[in-house]
Amino acid sequence: MTKVSIAIGLIAVTTLVSCATHKNSTVNKEAMNTFPAFDKEGHRGGRGLMPENTIPAMHNAIDLGVTTLEMDASISKDKKVVVSHDPYFNSDITTTPEGKTLTKQEGMALLLYGMDYNTIKKYDVGLKPHPGFPRQQKIAVHKPLLSELIASSEEYAKKKGHAPLWYNIETKSMPSGDGVKHPAPEEFVDLLVAVINEAGIANRTVIQSFDIRTLQVIHKKYPQFKTSLLMEATDKRSLDEQLNELGFVPFVYSPNYALLSTQLVNACHAKGMKVVPWTLNTKELIEQAKTYGVDGIITDYPDLYNN
Repeated sequence: MTKVSIAIGLIAVTTLVSCATHKNSTVNKEAMNTFPAFDKEGHRGGRGLMPENTIPAMHNAIDLGVTTLEMDASISKDKKVVVSHDPYFNSDITTTPEGKTLTKQEGMALLLYGMDYNTIKKYDVGLKPHPGFPRQQKIAVHKPLLSELIASSEEYAKKKGHAPLWYNIETKSMPSGDGVKHPAPEEFVDLLVAVINEAGIANRTVIQSFDIRTLQVIHKKYPQFKTSLLMEATDKRSLDEQLNELGFVPFVYSPNYALLSTQLVNACHAKGMKVVPWTLNTKELIEQAKTYGVDGIITDYPDLYNN
């Protein structure tokens, strides 16, 4: 064999290996970016079992095999994205830095948008027994930054050998709260998207909201992001009326479970939407929802997925 033929052979082998590696890399990337075949979410990390919207809750949800971490995003005075359902300190779960509890009025007066994050993190949201969730473990824990929660969850999932996590993040906003409880929709979305992009999870993230203004900003300004339209049980409009107001078809339609029916799920699927209802807290409700053909479940008790 000549030196030329040997060189040509080496080039060919190298090319084949390179192509195979690229193909495997592409397959792995596509697998990672594929929405779960059946999406299992723990509402606020599974607040029936752990303090809501906290890092320990997300770790517990990962241990229980959820495919998606569900959480809420609020904004602090210093424009940090904080994982919190309420834009204030809920008296049901809060202990002050001085070790005191709050009345409902005192808690609602402590707006996160009026406090720097360094102050927010001094309040505990895991030690006080939650009146609605007697099984919830009590631990000392603070409201985390979204960036902090994502980094910890990604590391924990990797250590546990968990499949790549998806994230379902709700923008906690409403028109009456603009400039008081949170920034206006575009600024809110810009702050949230910046954190998600910095964390490198944009292709595994769905942004959900009852506030269609934030979804409309995302659709217009960040069309590469997947969105989910949340719907209350009290909304009696037709699906077409709801979508007409939104102005586009989102990736996910996420109704209160009381709205579920085979007809609704079929109508959503016909429009290309996935259906992931909330908040189903019994095995019976989950099994019933599956008979309608839903694409996933959001529950306060992610241990139900294993029972």
